[in-house]
Amino acid sequence: MIVTPTDIPEVVILQPTVHEDSRGYFFESFNRAAFEAATGIRTQFVQDNESLSRRGVVRGLHFQLAPWAQSKIIRVVSGSVIDVAVDIRRGSPRFGRHVAVELSADNRRQLFIPRGFAHGFAVVSDTAVVQYKCDNPYAPQAEGGIAWDDPALGIDWGVKPAEAVLSAKDMQRPRLQQCAELFDYNTDYYA
Repeated sequence: MIVTPTDIPEVVILQPTVHEDSRGYFFESFNRAAFEAATGIRTQFVQDNESLSRRGVVRGLHFQLAPWAQSKIIRVVSGSVIDVAVDIRRGSPRFGRHVAVELSADNRRQLFIPRGFAHGFAVVSDTAVVQYKCDNPYAPQAEGGIAWDDPALGIDWGVKPAEAVLSAKDMQRPRLQQCAELFDYNTDYYA
Protein backbone atom coordinates (compact mmCIF):
# COMPACT_ATOMS: atom_id res chain seq x y z
CA MET A 1 0.00 0.00 0.00
CA ILE A 2 1.21 3.47 -0.89
CA VAL A 3 0.17 6.25 1.50
CA THR A 4 0.06 9.75 0.04
CA PRO A 5 -0.37 12.72 2.35
CA THR A 6 -2.82 15.47 1.48
CA ASP A 7 -2.82 19.17 2.37
CA ILE A 8 -4.29 18.12 5.72
CA PRO A 9 -1.75 15.62 7.13
CA GLU A 10 -4.30 13.51 9.04
CA VAL A 11 -6.25 12.79 5.84
CA VAL A 12 -4.36 10.40 3.57
CA ILE A 13 -4.84 8.71 0.22
CA LEU A 14 -4.34 4.94 0.29
CA GLN A 15 -3.29 3.28 -2.95
CA PRO A 16 -3.37 -0.52 -2.88
CA THR A 17 -0.86 -2.64 -4.74
CA VAL A 18 -2.70 -4.09 -7.75
CA HIS A 19 -1.65 -7.39 -9.32
CA GLU A 20 -2.83 -7.61 -12.92
CA ASP A 21 -2.48 -10.33 -15.53
CA SER A 22 -4.46 -11.84 -18.41
CA ARG A 23 -7.16 -13.01 -15.99
CA GLY A 24 -7.85 -9.54 -14.59
CA TYR A 25 -6.62 -8.08 -11.32
CA PHE A 26 -6.39 -8.69 -7.59
CA PHE A 27 -5.71 -6.29 -4.74
CA GLU A 28 -6.03 -6.26 -1.01
CA SER A 29 -8.45 -3.41 -0.29
CA PHE A 30 -7.71 -3.40 3.45
CA ASN A 31 -5.16 -4.98 5.75
CA ARG A 32 -5.24 -3.82 9.37
CA ALA A 33 -1.54 -4.40 10.06
CA ALA A 34 -0.45 -2.63 6.87
CA PHE A 35 -2.84 0.25 7.55
CA GLU A 36 -1.56 0.72 11.12
CA ALA A 37 2.09 0.51 9.99
CA ALA A 38 1.51 3.05 7.21
CA THR A 39 -0.61 5.56 9.14
CA GLY A 40 0.18 5.03 12.81
CA ILE A 41 -3.58 4.92 13.50
CA ARG A 42 -4.75 2.07 15.68
CA THR A 43 -8.45 1.56 15.27
CA GLN A 44 -10.79 -1.29 14.55
CA PHE A 45 -13.31 -0.94 11.75
CA VAL A 46 -16.68 -2.36 12.79
CA GLN A 47 -19.11 -1.48 10.00
CA ASP A 48 -18.97 -1.56 6.20
CA ASN A 49 -21.45 0.52 4.19
CA GLU A 50 -22.27 0.74 0.49
CA SER A 51 -24.27 3.28 -1.48
CA LEU A 52 -25.40 3.53 -5.09
CA SER A 53 -25.98 7.06 -6.37
CA ARG A 54 -26.53 8.75 -9.71
CA ARG A 55 -24.75 11.72 -11.29
CA GLY A 56 -25.15 14.92 -9.30
CA VAL A 57 -25.97 13.27 -5.98
CA VAL A 58 -24.17 14.95 -3.08
CA ARG A 59 -24.06 13.03 0.19
CA GLY A 60 -22.74 15.08 3.08
CA LEU A 61 -21.18 16.74 4.81
CA HIS A 62 -21.70 14.28 7.68
CA PHE A 63 -20.05 13.45 11.00
CA GLN A 64 -20.81 11.80 14.32
CA LEU A 65 -19.88 13.39 17.63
CA ALA A 66 -17.99 11.64 20.42
CA PRO A 67 -18.27 9.10 21.86
CA TRP A 68 -19.58 7.85 18.49
CA ALA A 69 -17.07 9.73 16.31
CA GLN A 70 -16.07 7.79 13.21
CA SER A 71 -12.98 7.28 11.11
CA LYS A 72 -13.74 6.16 7.58
CA ILE A 73 -11.95 4.59 4.65
CA ILE A 74 -13.78 5.43 1.43
CA ARG A 75 -13.43 3.61 -1.88
CA VAL A 76 -15.35 3.51 -5.16
CA VAL A 77 -16.06 0.16 -6.80
CA SER A 78 -17.97 1.55 -9.78
CA GLY A 79 -17.95 5.03 -11.27
CA SER A 80 -16.29 8.16 -9.93
CA VAL A 81 -16.83 10.67 -7.10
CA ILE A 82 -15.26 13.78 -5.66
CA ASP A 83 -14.69 12.80 -2.03
CA VAL A 84 -14.33 15.55 0.56
CA ALA A 85 -13.04 15.74 4.14
CA VAL A 86 -13.41 18.97 6.17
CA ASP A 87 -11.43 19.66 9.35
CA ILE A 88 -14.03 20.51 12.02
CA ARG A 89 -11.72 20.46 15.04
CA ARG A 90 -11.99 23.81 16.79
CA GLY A 91 -8.49 25.11 17.52
CA SER A 92 -6.95 23.25 14.57
CA PRO A 93 -4.65 25.35 12.38
CA ARG A 94 -6.63 23.85 9.47
CA PHE A 95 -10.15 24.36 10.92
CA GLY A 96 -12.62 24.76 8.05
CA ARG A 97 -10.12 23.65 5.40
CA HIS A 98 -10.91 20.69 3.21
CA VAL A 99 -9.36 18.03 1.03
CA ALA A 100 -11.14 16.98 -2.18
CA VAL A 101 -9.94 13.85 -4.01
CA GLU A 102 -11.29 12.04 -7.04
CA LEU A 103 -11.91 8.42 -6.15
CA SER A 104 -12.88 6.03 -8.93
CA ALA A 105 -13.07 2.39 -9.86
CA ASP A 106 -10.25 3.11 -12.34
CA ASN A 107 -7.76 4.81 -10.00
CA ARG A 108 -8.60 2.51 -7.03
CA ARG A 109 -7.59 5.21 -4.57
CA GLN A 110 -9.08 5.19 -1.09
CA LEU A 111 -9.37 8.10 1.31
CA PHE A 112 -8.82 7.77 5.05
CA ILE A 113 -10.83 10.33 7.02
CA PRO A 114 -10.05 10.47 10.75
CA ARG A 115 -12.35 11.33 13.61
CA GLY A 116 -12.88 15.08 13.87
CA PHE A 117 -13.65 15.56 10.18
CA ALA A 118 -16.88 15.95 8.23
CA HIS A 119 -17.21 13.78 5.13
CA GLY A 120 -19.16 13.95 1.90
CA PHE A 121 -18.98 13.05 -1.76
CA ALA A 122 -20.49 14.06 -5.10
CA VAL A 123 -21.06 11.64 -7.97
CA VAL A 124 -19.41 12.81 -11.20
CA SER A 125 -20.05 9.68 -13.31
CA ASP A 126 -23.43 8.36 -14.50
CA THR A 127 -23.65 6.25 -11.33
CA ALA A 128 -21.25 5.32 -8.56
CA VAL A 129 -21.07 2.56 -5.99
CA VAL A 130 -19.20 3.74 -2.90
CA GLN A 131 -18.04 1.51 -0.06
CA TYR A 132 -16.77 2.77 3.24
CA LYS A 133 -15.47 1.27 6.43
CA CYS A 134 -16.38 2.91 9.75
CA ASP A 135 -14.74 2.38 13.12
CA ASN A 136 -17.93 3.15 15.05
CA PRO A 137 -21.48 2.11 14.17
CA TYR A 138 -24.09 4.58 12.99
CA ALA A 139 -25.52 6.43 16.00
CA PRO A 140 -28.43 8.73 15.09
CA GLN A 141 -28.25 10.53 18.44
CA ALA A 142 -24.68 11.66 17.60
CA GLU A 143 -25.32 12.60 13.97
CA GLY A 144 -24.25 16.00 12.70
CA GLY A 145 -23.81 17.75 9.40
CA ILE A 146 -22.70 20.88 7.61
CA ALA A 147 -24.15 22.54 4.53
CA TRP A 148 -22.43 21.09 1.49
CA ASP A 149 -22.45 24.49 -0.22
CA ASP A 150 -21.22 26.59 2.73
CA PRO A 151 -19.40 29.43 0.88
CA ALA A 152 -16.81 29.70 3.66
CA LEU A 153 -15.60 26.18 2.80
CA GLY A 154 -15.11 26.90 -0.92
CA ILE A 155 -15.53 23.28 -2.03
CA ASP A 156 -15.56 22.46 -5.75
CA TRP A 157 -17.73 19.36 -5.83
CA GLY A 158 -17.53 18.94 -9.62
CA VAL A 159 -21.32 19.35 -9.67
CA LYS A 160 -23.22 22.53 -10.59
CA PRO A 161 -25.25 23.71 -7.58
CA ALA A 162 -28.47 23.77 -9.64
CA GLU A 163 -27.91 20.12 -10.61
CA ALA A 164 -27.05 18.83 -7.12
CA VAL A 165 -29.36 16.15 -5.75
CA LEU A 166 -29.56 16.13 -1.93
CA SER A 167 -31.55 14.40 0.78
CA ALA A 168 -34.13 16.49 2.62
CA LYS A 169 -31.90 16.35 5.71
CA ASP A 170 -28.81 17.55 3.83
CA MET A 171 -30.77 20.50 2.40
CA GLN A 172 -31.32 21.73 5.97
CA ARG A 173 -27.75 21.53 7.29
CA PRO A 174 -26.24 24.62 8.95
CA ARG A 175 -23.08 26.38 7.85
CA LEU A 176 -19.91 25.44 9.72
CA GLN A 177 -19.89 28.65 11.77
CA GLN A 178 -23.46 27.91 12.91
CA CYS A 179 -22.57 24.48 14.32
CA ALA A 180 -22.62 24.65 18.12
CA GLU A 181 -21.09 21.26 18.82
CA LEU A 182 -18.05 20.03 16.91
CA PHE A 183 -14.64 18.57 17.87
CA ASP A 184 -11.69 19.92 19.83
CA TYR A 185 -8.24 19.85 18.23
CA ASN A 186 -6.55 19.03 21.55
CA THR A 187 -8.73 16.00 22.34
CA ASP A 188 -7.56 12.52 21.35
CA TYR A 189 -10.69 10.90 19.97
CA TYR A 190 -8.90 7.55 19.71
CA ALA A 191 -8.08 7.30 23.44
